[in-house]
Amino acid sequence: MFNLSKQLVVRAPKIRLTACAVSGSGQSSSLDKNSPKLVGPNLNRCHKRLSSTSQPSHASPMKRLAGKVAVVTASTDGIGFAIAKRLAEDGAAVVISSRKQKNVDSALAELRRLNLNVHGLKCHVSEPQDRKQLFEETISKFGKLNILVSNAATNPAVGGVLECDEKVWDKIFDVNVKSSYLLAKEALPLLRQQKGSSIVFVSSIAGYDAFELLGAYSVSKTALIGLTKAAAKDLAPDGIRVNCLAPGVIKTKFSKALYEDESANDAALSKIPMGRLGTSEEMAGVVSFLVSEDAAYITGESIVASGGMSARL
Repeated sequence: MFNLSKQLVVRAPKIRLTACAVSGSGQSSSLDKNSPKLVGPNLNRCHKRLSSTSQPSHASPMKRLAGKVAVVTASTDGIGFAIAKRLAEDGAAVVISSRKQKNVDSALAELRRLNLNVHGLKCHVSEPQDRKQLFEETISKFGKLNILVSNAATNPAVGGVLECDEKVWDKIFDVNVKSSYLLAKEALPLLRQQKGSSIVFVSSIAGYDAFELLGAYSVSKTALIGLTKAAAKDLAPDGIRVNCLAPGVIKTKFSKALYEDESANDAALSKIPMGRLGTSEEMAGVVSFLVSEDAAYITGESIVASGGMSARL
């Protein structure tokens, strides 16, 4: 019988191991009694070879939104500004906007001091021409659109829902709901051109549990939760995800009526299990997650960030 193992043994070349090795204790040792002694230059050469292959890489990890372009409305203050800043910090090119040019200029200066890639312009979301220019400038400046964050909102009056004047009701729904719908509709052709596009509507905890003094506003925020659900189903086949952020009581100028005096602050805190108000930066972190690949299988959801406040429809 042909003995293959014998042939392999006979013909196998003799390998003289003269390289250095490192034992489990970290001490250098010779693999052959005839190997050169590991002292002087020989030890240095061995150390250099080991060091050259064991050094960790210091290359910066790619930011999770690198290569993405985002539009964030009402983004020169409060939650909107924090969202724009966070998306840019996470690698996106960001277009910010506000109804007032001076607010845009101030926000741009602050963001650019941080070496963030941002552009900005005046945009009243209820004005068709302003919305048109918002997207045209985005394409002109950055060439595409991957992310839309609709954050603009208004609340010109306080009171119960059925006490709201008709003109005030129309104003609230025009800005808070209709404009969000139109922004998404007008951005859609651009979003469809990119893989993994995303829309985020900014609603409120008030959309789940209406605030007594913000009746009409609360209803408008409930409508955004419904818009999120409906649009997510429509756009899922296109690979476009639609989600919603519902902040709790966040310490911003917009919500100062809820915490500016001691009694209002105490009343707000009594409903928050975590015992504190939220921050704009915490809301921005949620949005950055929702528009990233980390949330690639999430659509049609409303993420409530409220410190534990009740949120049920």
